[in-house]
Amino acid sequence: MKRREFIALIGGATAASTAVTRAQLLAMPVVGFLGSSSPDPSAHGPFVASLLQGLAGTGFVEGRNMAIAARWAYGDFDKLPAIAAELVRYPVNVIATIGGDVTAQAAKKATSTIPIVFTAGADPVQSGLVASLNRPGGNVTGITVLTSGLVAKRLELLREMVPGADIIGLLTNKNNPNLAAETSEVLAAAAARANELLWRMQVGIQSSMLLSSA
Repeated sequence: MKRREFIALIGGATAASTAVTRAQLLAMPVVGFLGSSSPDPSAHGPFVASLLQGLAGTGFVEGRNMAIAARWAYGDFDKLPAIAAELVRYPVNVIATIGGDVTAQAAKKATSTIPIVFTAGADPVQSGLVASLNRPGGNVTGITVLTSGLVAKRLELLREMVPGADIIGLLTNKNNPNLAAETSEVLAAAAARANELLWRMQVGIQSSMLLSSA
């Protein structure tokens, strides 16, 4: 067999094998996974493990009858729209997002037909992700723990842990689109707490004056 014929034969066999593999992949449902940070176990590793466990509980096992296409922004929120669009082009059958509503928003803007399941700590109605909690509508649904209402409680716990603290730092990501809203909420909670403490001090002073005059 001549060298050129041998190369053509190998090339044809490889193309046929690739076509079969591609066909097998297309016949298998693909779950798109969009994360704002990284696959590092210390970041979102538990979420990925929980997702795979939940899918396995319904009979879908990665590599057997289901595939995973994961994309990560590694903390760069500006990358989310591009990698969300990449998942849509893949294509995937459903998109699971973690990293708050900013990740879910990127997925929502990338497609209006592929189902999106999110986890978020903010109010998804207020952020525009869903129409309502009981009837989300569209192609987006998910779970929210509404942690925004816990900001005041966190500040209270910090004050209990360090009673003499006059300055409390706020660690944020400057690229987070929700930064302004989250910062405003923290400042409002701090102001409310400060007013409460001031009110208690005034009441205490007035009570002392009444007792001393009596």
